[in-house]
Amino acid sequence: MIKAKNIHKFYGNLEVLKGVNLSINKGEIVAIVGPSGAGKTTLLHILGTLDKPAKNTQPVLSLNNQNLIDLNDSALSKFRNNHIGFIFQFHQLLPEFTALENVCIPAFIKGTSKKEAESKAMELLDFLGLSDRIHHKPNELSGGEQQRVAVARALINNPDVIFADEPSGNLDSNSAKNLHELFFTLRDQFKQTFVIVTHNIELANMADRKLEMKDGKIIN
Repeated sequence: MIKAKNIHKFYGNLEVLKGVNLSINKGEIVAIVGPSGAGKTTLLHILGTLDKPAKNTQPVLSLNNQNLIDLNDSALSKFRNNHIGFIFQFHQLLPEFTALENVCIPAFIKGTSKKEAESKAMELLDFLGLSDRIHHKPNELSGGEQQRVAVARALINNPDVIFADEPSGNLDSNSAKNLHELFFTLRDQFKQTFVIVTHNIELANMADRKLEMKDGKIIN
């Protein structure tokens, strides 16, 4: 499903990624672990098309056989909206909008009608146990509730893969445990693929596969 070969990234003279190769299958939950500064988030951003690898090293990056290296910014944005979901450590919900409105935003960008987007968003929020919170704004929700809204937002366009960067890093232990279990429920029910950067050992050990990074390389 995801294939990456010879992924390098430079910031000035600093080489952050040093020729990463990986392959991820549909329906897999893969955890990327390693010390701070290993290049985990940089790799996640490149896999998720939020950043680009160095082109002079002949990288390969594809998702569902779609070559992503040669797409321009406009085509990448459209592909990202249609095929990729993101969950971050800090939920990044827009404070002026309700839970329902936040979840609908990617669908509106895609061109989905208001009626269809709201119907899908309410279905997701209900599935995530938030049916009584849909009209609440982020500051009226707990940290765990806010992150579940972010999960619903990531799912609204039925993405092929969800990239998560320290998704439970800002949650208490109970909320983190619930979020981790949710990922596996989503995989089992919807065959959802997850690529998760995490320092949480419990979550990493639950994953189907654990990739360890050190000094810009995958070492296991």
